[in-house]
Amino acid sequence: MGLAGLTDKGGRVGGPVRAIACFLLLAAYLAFSSVANAGDAPLRATGYKMAGDATKMRIVVDFDREPDVKWFLLRGPNRLVIDLANTTLAIDAKDLKPRGLVRGVRLGALDTGVSRLILTGKGPFAVDKLDVLKNEDGTGYRMAIDMSAASEREFDAALANQALTTGSTVSTDKGGRVGTGPVSNPGHRFTVVIDPGHGGVDGGAEGLNGTIEKNVTLAFATELRDKLAAAGTYDVFMTRDTDEYLRLDDRVRIARQHEADLLISIHADTISVKGIRGATVYTVSDKASDPEAQALADRENLSDQFAGMEIKNDNKEVTDILIDLIRRETHTFSMSFAHTLVGQLSTSVGLINNPQRSAGFRVLKAPDVPSVLVELGYLSNAKDEAQLLNADWRGKAAQSITNAVALFASARAGTGTGG
Repeated sequence: MGLAGLTDKGGRVGGPVRAIACFLLLAAYLAFSSVANAGDAPLRATGYKMAGDATKMRIVVDFDREPDVKWFLLRGPNRLVIDLANTTLAIDAKDLKPRGLVRGVRLGALDTGVSRLILTGKGPFAVDKLDVLKNEDGTGYRMAIDMSAASEREFDAALANQALTTGSTVSTDKGGRVGTGPVSNPGHRFTVVIDPGHGGVDGGAEGLNGTIEKNVTLAFATELRDKLAAAGTYDVFMTRDTDEYLRLDDRVRIARQHEADLLISIHADTISVKGIRGATVYTVSDKASDPEAQALADRENLSDQFAGMEIKNDNKEVTDILIDLIRRETHTFSMSFAHTLVGQLSTSVGLINNPQRSAGFRVLKAPDVPSVLVELGYLSNAKDEAQLLNADWRGKAAQSITNAVALFASARAGTGTGG
């Protein structure tokens, strides 16, 4: 019929065309409204995952669209606060169960239409990275947060840097650790962290006459702490000073948060051969120095199972070149102290044959803290068990370790040879 057939006498468009035009306008309006409403609708955070331990953690939050993220630090307690504009937090509560370095997780809505996620740490921590990334399959976005145990000094430096900038930090283009880089610490004193092995539900080894390892290690560690503190030149801390259970990674976390220059883990094991006795000093290595060292490391590394904790081996640190270099330097210092310590103990207490050994002890794996594990003796040997309960013997052994610490600290300060 053509367009002419759709016009009236005045040349105006007739009813059918007007109807089609109205329909098209309505469809366009509805399409525009749909897009506008989708843009105004809140984002949804639909998933939350945490992985890691008490030294390093990764948190991942899933979103259906790209979130607008602002975050900042608070102390008292140490917290990471994440504000998410126009976001609904549709996260399963069971996924928020705290673990590792994260002591608590809270979330909720603010009056300003912003949702807030709060992560409370087990003491101070560093935010190594906080990124918003598009999912590879194109279905949404994720926020990935990497946290690691840090010292109060490092946390305070990050707070100070935060106050000098905007008071809060936007996640975009934030690839590095929070703060201004390495923090100088001119007032730092040589710091020793003493780790009494086992504790709480994990009693450790049991002697021929009923002596429990966790009690021996705590008594000796307390005496060693007092001797080191009496020198007046060190800051000395203990991973535990009561009969409490600690995960192995929590022991490492405590050493790192105190910026320890040395971690000394105290143990008193048993062995099937009753005639073997004497003290031994262990350092960490990927390959055990001998089968006995490997067996001991296997037993000690299982201590987390006493509280039903899942043990996961995470060697991703080792693949990082910088961390690997730090570990090598730390291992050199650990070996140096172990050598010095064996020399000092040999003048006061009995040592096992080949007293300096190595194995893959998890408690010694802090990449930046020189660490040794001291087996004071074997509770499976009656003479060693009696010595471990003898105050005079403990005093001599503690003094030998104190002397070794003095030599090592002097060498680290550049004023001695370190043995």
